[in-house]
Amino acid sequence: MHDKPPTYYELNTDQNFMASILQRLPQESAVTKIEYEGPYIALYSKNPSYLVRNVHLISHMVNAIKKRIVVRSDESIRLGEQECEKILNKDLPDKAGLIETFFDPSFGEAIALVKNPIPVFSSDQAIEININLLEKTGWKIMIRKAPTSLSVIRHLHKILRDSSNIRLKFYREVGEKIFRDKLNDVTEASLITLGGFAETGRSGVLLSTNESKVLLDCGIGLTSNTGPINNYPRFDMAGPKLNEIDAVVISHAHLDHTGFVPALFKYGFLGPVYCSEPTLPLMYIMQKQLLSAEPADLPFSLKDVEQEVIHTIPLSYGNVTDISPDIRLVLSNSGHIIGSSLVHLHLGNGNHNLVYTGDFYFGKAAVVENASWNFPRVETLIMEGLYGSRDDIFPSAEEAYLKLVDSLNKTIEENGRILIPIPTVGLSQELILSLDNFIKSGQLAKTKIYIEKYIAETNSIYELYVEYLARDLRERIQNESKNLFFPEQFEETDSGEFGKDNPSIVLAPSSMLTGGPSVHYLKMISSDPNSKLIFLSYQAPGTPGFGIKRGLREITICNQSINTVCQVEVIEGLRTHSDYNQMLAYVNKLRPKLKRVLVNHGERSKVQNLATSINRMFKIQTQFPLVGEGIKLL
Repeated sequence: MHDKPPTYYELNTDQNFMASILQRLPQESAVTKIEYEGPYIALYSKNPSYLVRNVHLISHMVNAIKKRIVVRSDESIRLGEQECEKILNKDLPDKAGLIETFFDPSFGEAIALVKNPIPVFSSDQAIEININLLEKTGWKIMIRKAPTSLSVIRHLHKILRDSSNIRLKFYREVGEKIFRDKLNDVTEASLITLGGFAETGRSGVLLSTNESKVLLDCGIGLTSNTGPINNYPRFDMAGPKLNEIDAVVISHAHLDHTGFVPALFKYGFLGPVYCSEPTLPLMYIMQKQLLSAEPADLPFSLKDVEQEVIHTIPLSYGNVTDISPDIRLVLSNSGHIIGSSLVHLHLGNGNHNLVYTGDFYFGKAAVVENASWNFPRVETLIMEGLYGSRDDIFPSAEEAYLKLVDSLNKTIEENGRILIPIPTVGLSQELILSLDNFIKSGQLAKTKIYIEKYIAETNSIYELYVEYLARDLRERIQNESKNLFFPEQFEETDSGEFGKDNPSIVLAPSSMLTGGPSVHYLKMISSDPNSKLIFLSYQAPGTPGFGIKRGLREITICNQSINTVCQVEVIEGLRTHSDYNQMLAYVNKLRPKLKRVLVNHGERSKVQNLATSINRMFKIQTQFPLVGEGIKLL
């Protein structure tokens, strides 16, 4: 073993730096090969625990070559999966309660789901437990608390497992493209707006440099029956073919940001999709939900969704990751939903830094932390302007919840049923936690509360990826045996049980009544004057929810006319998007670094107003582009 780390000053990343690394590693590392593996350099070793214990060796290599390095176990030392499970059952504390293990033979990794991870995580020997398991089994094992439902996780792992060889080949091809030599040292960059500019829905923007083409988000429109020209990103304006796009980066799982991604694979894209770890399963849930509701109207099938899963490379927050020869990516928390990300792109050799917010919330929330803002550099900010009007200043969440509880109690007293159309991900989980607290405190009358099955499926992802949640909530989930996202008085539904109970409450997507379960439940209560429809979420122009919110009582949804005799109430303040003041406060935090702000994702009048306010208040160049515009960055 070396007394001091080997030096790497001679390394030239353009001339087989992998061979140079191999020559400088100590013999004890037992490295058998070094491979490109997507955005990483993978070291395969017959003694991987040595490299894990001597983490400084990896740190020095990373600092020298400026590339991410991962340690893999050589395939020859990995035990069979049954033998590995026997060791897990024997070595993990009895109180942990191993439930199921998911193996990924592509990379020699496994996830062990346990009933109670506290005996493992609270131990001073937690790191040592993982290293010992690596030494005994040859597998890198991550231990997580098992969610209440494992169905989504099982489906995803089956897709990944069945495609192990394909994925390994894919990762190596991606790595070769990322780490190829640059064509030239001149950095030029421009944007083409494909969707979600001066409108809501179908978010997409193409970033092009001399070396790369990267797509930021790829969603579908929020309104229905408007046709492909208005519902899908305008790739006909972008120029390149889909197979020329080097990467897709997804900010978060909502369909207006991800709904068109499977179609990319149907029409020729075979590159990587980058997103946070929770975003992959959430995308899968929501796209399957969309297919079940509108299979005939979509330009993709379940097969294309599975291709998306196979080609997605999940990333954790805060890690600098090469995604092309001249672009590095860092994902940071955006405060919108679990796994939602601010996309920070570093272009060239420090030439330009771009931050794309996707949807973000710059305020205190119960489920996820406040949006990150402390970027080392950011010259261009692309930020949402959904609530960009001066009138879009919301009451506090406390005020909004008091109004909601009062409204619910009145309808319960009248023996009515209450429909809250709500997004599958985000506000649903916030609302479940809050309603449970109000019932326990006696402020909300006890009644049947139904959670539609897609929301219940989504809750399992919140249970699984607790590190992406707000600190207080994370500690509660880790320390309590009960499922906080499915309290005792709540019941899952996907049929007509809601109609049999008066009074009762149901939480169901879609939030804008464009289709899905919420429309089914609306039909059930629409003719009852004692029942109530409560809007908590944004209603996009052109959607049925927008029409009802504006006073229409006879409306056509999915080619059926519905006359809403039931009560209708709109409660503002329960949001997972920033309001006008919060967006200005966010720009103010970044102001010393900013050179340009582009406002997107909002009605034209709102993004125009926000852009004008930012320019006037902060003296920053600000634009609100339309769909199909080109913008030169460098």
